[in-house]
Amino acid sequence: MPAIDPKSIALEFNNLINEQDLKGLASLMTEDHSFIDTAGDIAKGKNVMLEGWVEFFDNYPDYRNVFSRVIAKDDLVIMVGHSESSEGILDGPALWTAKIRDGLVAQWRVYEDTEENRELLGID
Repeated sequence: MPAIDPKSIALEFNNLINEQDLKGLASLMTEDHSFIDTAGDIAKGKNVMLEGWVEFFDNYPDYRNVFSRVIAKDDLVIMVGHSESSEGILDGPALWTAKIRDGLVAQWRVYEDTEENRELLGID
């Protein structure tokens, strides 16, 4: 069975976020999965993040991510786009990264879409 490329894994993970599919998200997370938000706050552990997603989906049922550009750099996938939500603070441009390990998402991170963050990620 051929390995699934990191880009496809990251895109599927995002589809599962958009579908609010907890079982699917769990199937693509490493046990030590971490999530880092735009403030740099870290939630670590698969179970911690599943609880976090439950709360997030309850609070923001119309949230979704839309990507306009996806760049794979080995096991790091960089996504450029925007999030959509009726909650204003969550609606707008953003950057994401996914670190893929052994076919699973080890880290999902959200960044504000700034020139500084684009430079940090090596994108224009």
